[in-house]
Amino acid sequence: MVDADPTLSTSHSFYDVARHGILQVAGEDRYGRRVVTFSCCRMPPSHELNHQRLLEYLKFTLDQHVEHDYTIVYFHYGLNSRNKPSLSWLQSAYKEFDRKYKKNLKALYVVHPTSFIKVLWNLFRPLISHKFGKKVTYFSSLRELREHLQCDQLPVPLEVLRYDEKLRSLHEGGPPPSTKTPPPRPPLPTQQFGVSLQYLKDKNQGELIPPVLRLTVTYLREKGLHTEGLFRRSASAQTVRLVQRLLDQGKPVNFDDYGDIHVPAVILKTFLRELPQPLLTFEAYERVMGITNVESSLRVTHCRQILRSLPEHNYAVLRYLVAFLHAVSQESILNKMTSSNLACVFGLNLIWPSQGTSSLSALLPLNLFTELLIEYYETIFSGHEGPGERALGPADAGGQGSHHIRGCGGTDPPQPSPGLSSLRVP
Repeated sequence: MVDADPTLSTSHSFYDVARHGILQVAGEDRYGRRVVTFSCCRMPPSHELNHQRLLEYLKFTLDQHVEHDYTIVYFHYGLNSRNKPSLSWLQSAYKEFDRKYKKNLKALYVVHPTSFIKVLWNLFRPLISHKFGKKVTYFSSLRELREHLQCDQLPVPLEVLRYDEKLRSLHEGGPPPSTKTPPPRPPLPTQQFGVSLQYLKDKNQGELIPPVLRLTVTYLREKGLHTEGLFRRSASAQTVRLVQRLLDQGKPVNFDDYGDIHVPAVILKTFLRELPQPLLTFEAYERVMGITNVESSLRVTHCRQILRSLPEHNYAVLRYLVAFLHAVSQESILNKMTSSNLACVFGLNLIWPSQGTSSLSALLPLNLFTELLIEYYETIFSGHEGPGERALGPADAGGQGSHHIRGCGGTDPPQPSPGLSSLRVP
């Protein structure tokens, strides 16, 4: 059994199941879809795990993501006669997953399938629709999985890694020869993704706001604020890769050419997710996780204190981004993206731990912190200038852009609403 997550409270409503680490939330895939992993090797013997509780916990977890497009990665290795649920349970479990769960599930990746999976498929074939069956993809190795997912944020169990290495050695007839890792290729001068904020600043005449962030925010402010489900939907993977390549090469991009408002939305999330260090920094992770331990009336002040410790550059970029997200939330009657919904989308893209991935138990404090930033934008970001004591102009705060960027939307967003009635505060 995996060690219990140290951030998981014993008061968690599903602590008896969650402590095993069977389910994990692993950021987003290359298409901007939230990833949930299920690891069979972490399932204890059947007499130690209530499978009905496991099903309820799975539904509880997915309930937080089914309104958005999402992907499930199922690591089959480790399922055996001691921990395997009965076929009748599996059949009843599948029936319980109604259209709410299946509609926005865009891919189910099964890693290291065995003959047991094939038997299950034949048994379930009468129940499984052709449309759902097309979402299932089998991967015999992690190498194949990596072609579809960014595995640096994927919590692959150590047991699965060892099993995959064993399979690879058997397939290749022995241990792989030791090879030196080639030196990393230097980024292009025009690179936008996967480089630090400092690199972007140095290559763009000292501009604090990265060009790709300003470009996407400008376009979405002009044409996306009323789009229902903005940031919830994925976009064509081929189109996203094309746009990334153009931006990295310093070539002009006109989002009108692609006819899909979700393309710039996914590009924005991808930029944040591929930063070498999260926008809120690794150092702030533990303080952000502690937000639920702070008295409700002091949480906004706690947020302000955390932001004061950010580097000047990170603070400026964060303020620019959150100003835009606040503006999106102000149009939630039309776009259905409240500060709570936006927090669920952006929380994992703003901060993650320096080692491993954010656990399920980290979602509550992470989303709460992000929701506070968005809902109380003016309160949190006004009244101080950040670590560098450099007054931020309207462009840095998410308002009117520089002379070559038009239509960023004027001044700071209006005063936020007085309460956080939607917060699920423990």
